Amino acid sequence: MPLPADTDASIPKYLRDKYAIVGVGETPYTRGSGKTTRAMGSFAVRAAMADAGLKNTEIDGMLSYQSGDSTFAPMVAGDLGIRLNFYMDVFGGGSSTEALVGIAIGVIEAGLCKTVAIFRSMNGFSQVRIGGTGARAAAPVNGDQLHGRAYGWQSAGQMFSPTFMRHMYDYGTTPEQVATVKVIHSEHASNNPKAYYKKRFTVDEVLSSRIICKPLHLLDCCVETDNATCFIITRAEHARDLRHTPALIRGVVGRCNKPRMDMHYQHGPISTVAGHYGKDILWPNAGVGPEDVDLTGAYDAFTFTTMLQLEDYGFCKKGEGGQYVSDGTMRLGGKRPNNTSGGHLCEGYTHGMNMVIENVRQLRHDVDDSCPCGPDGKRQHTYDYREGGCRQVKNAEVTANLGWAMPGTGSAMVMRRG
Repeated sequence: MPLPADTDASIPKYLRDKYAIVGVGETPYTRGSGKTTRAMGSFAVRAAMADAGLKNTEIDGMLSYQSGDSTFAPMVAGDLGIRLNFYMDVFGGGSSTEALVGIAIGVIEAGLCKTVAIFRSMNGFSQVRIGGTGARAAAPVNGDQLHGRAYGWQSAGQMFSPTFMRHMYDYGTTPEQVATVKVIHSEHASNNPKAYYKKRFTVDEVLSSRIICKPLHLLDCCVETDNATCFIITRAEHARDLRHTPALIRGVVGRCNKPRMDMHYQHGPISTVAGHYGKDILWPNAGVGPEDVDLTGAYDAFTFTTMLQLEDYGFCKKGEGGQYVSDGTMRLGGKRPNNTSGGHLCEGYTHGMNMVIENVRQLRHDVDDSCPCGPDGKRQHTYDYREGGCRQVKNAEVTANLGWAMPGTGSAMVMRRG
């Protein structure tokens, strides 16, 4: 589908397609890595450099985000022989990924460095688990927890569930509709050799799994894993000299907030999330709209987070999210597939990094699925989406990533094939 013509002279227009993701890399998605986050981070950055065809002397910027047991950027850079002209380690979670893309573009544009590696490394199962369990569970109660724990809001599911419940109350959204998110993502993961969970689930299996926090069943929740992930950003003119077709960055929105981020329910409606505001930045910056997007990567910490974001970013009308996620639109072979790697529900939990990596590979038309490789080493995609087969979206040209931290905060990015 051809992109709409640009009609304004804004700074975002000037930046459209000027930068690209040129390399991606990751460790296996495991439970019990047996490695430090420093070692895993170094592996992921090195893998992304090799993917792009870049030497360590060509990387001079590095960004990461901290939470749990992650490792600071200068440590990883030093282990790889990379001397940095700029680095920054940002505290954050799910909304950091796309926000860091915007920061990388900004610092390159400002002349602070030329090529930036963005990484996330986490032993998210074996060391620091979200919700206060795991090997490093003992932590003082401070900051926002002084308020949240008083109401039983210690885990992400506990904090987000009022938003999910309110959407069901307001719009008649059903657990069966939202369970389809897990079903579809599990279908995609079954065609992903890297996915931690490759089993295809049914709606009945999701709904019969034990309740974690109403309305969340166990299978409504993401899979906790140990992993490190990385992608590399540079100017488009440099990208065209590298190994792969570049994924050009059309526009970014980073850590956009509702009027209140913490107690967002005090500024309703509760069932509206930050994407309601983010869309007014994302689509004008990118020069496209939801109708131009071929596939999405909507953050699936829970089945409900995917639905809420797709709705508030305008892929369907408000209140129609349940229908959108359950009518086959998101399925491989459907109108607009979502999380074609299996996402956080099935591939592994990375705070959004793996969804960007997946969409980069989709735009290259070279997703690492089970399709056979030809004499040139490239996969010969069959577009047969049955179990154990293909997951490449045919003629993928434009993707959207929708990041999530909590109902009140989110980030997003649009890319296109170079």
